[in-house]
Amino acid sequence: MTTQNALLLKTDVAQANVRGVLVSLSLAALLSALGTSIANVGLPTMVKAFDASFQQIQWVVLAYLFAITALVVSAGRLGDLLGRRKLLQVGLGVFALASALCAVSPSLGWLIAARVLQGLGAALMMSLALALVSEHIPKEQIGSAMGILGTVSALGTALGPSLGGVLLEQGGWSMLFLVNVPLALIAWLLVSRFLQVDAGGVQVVPSHVKAVGAALLTPIPLTLFRNSTLASGVAMSFLVTTVIMSTLVVGPFYLSGALALNATQIGLSMASGPIVAAALSFPAGRLVDRLGAHPVTIGGLLIMLIGAGLLSQLPIALGVSGYIVPLTLLTAGYALFQAANNTAVLTQIDPAQRGAGSGLLGLSRNLGLIAGASLMGLVFISASGAADIATAMPSHVDAGRQTSFAVATGLITIATWVAMRR
Repeated sequence: MTTQNALLLKTDVAQANVRGVLVSLSLAALLSALGTSIANVGLPTMVKAFDASFQQIQWVVLAYLFAITALVVSAGRLGDLLGRRKLLQVGLGVFALASALCAVSPSLGWLIAARVLQGLGAALMMSLALALVSEHIPKEQIGSAMGILGTVSALGTALGPSLGGVLLEQGGWSMLFLVNVPLALIAWLLVSRFLQVDAGGVQVVPSHVKAVGAALLTPIPLTLFRNSTLASGVAMSFLVTTVIMSTLVVGPFYLSGALALNATQIGLSMASGPIVAAALSFPAGRLVDRLGAHPVTIGGLLIMLIGAGLLSQLPIALGVSGYIVPLTLLTAGYALFQAANNTAVLTQIDPAQRGAGSGLLGLSRNLGLIAGASLMGLVFISASGAADIATAMPSHVDAGRQTSFAVATGLITIATWVAMRR
């Protein structure tokens, strides 16, 4: 074999391995996103199955989200200490086990406890997948890789309700969780096949038990917070995710209460945002590779600013198009921002601290989801002036929509200011 052929073969093998790494990490990212969205469609069925109130059944969703939020930073730090590949496999195993426990839950309390365990596995998957991208992918391809992970995360969010509806009709609510088990096992095998064995985490303490304690109880190294790229990236991620979550809270009420759409029409309208984000995430990553993270970050935020501003100003007379067009602009800008911001943060911090850094990014996103669901929901209800939003007049719902997205426009303005200063 000639030297040239040998080099070509070596290059092909390297590229095949890169693709295997991306498939492995993408499936882990898909599962954590799917776990967030797929359960929602089954809540009405679970209300009847467990004879529970709406407030009680909400914890099926909240338990998972709060578990990820509480543990995602510690999960990333633990990966820095013990090895990221190893901990990602643990996360996938925990996620598979917890999904099976969810499917066979005999009571609502059991289901909620299993969802907390599932959130622990998802926290490991979410934080370590990002860190492992920067560890296994060539630097010139990291932006594209981040775009791919953004694509599959958006697909997981968009796929959850539609896939969940089919599974719910065919096999009941337990299938919403059981479907995760084979997917998590496949991801575990792919990680074993394509990701390099850990060379060993940072040897901070001699024992694994002490390392776990250090990860859970020791603060994140202060050097991370001195990194202006990380600090600004985390702040912007929180603000932007708050706005994205507000579309999922305000949207259904506006489309039903103000525009009188039925459930199918609402679902299709709401899916337009995640679909656009999924379609643009990979091109966004390629754009980051070519232009750099900073200009793409600012460009994405400016597009989001236009979308949010239109959502707060367009009259109700425009109907569905007056909501979908600005929504697609908002989510298109989000796809650009996400790929660029993740790339900027994870390429500008110490490689030994990338797990903790990606954990902080995950924490900021989840805090944004909680803020968007709670605080922006409160803004919407207060601005509508209705005692019961389900029976509010269309004009009241529209007033809530305008005020909510005016606040969202302000949040994106702040994020844009932070980006320009960075």
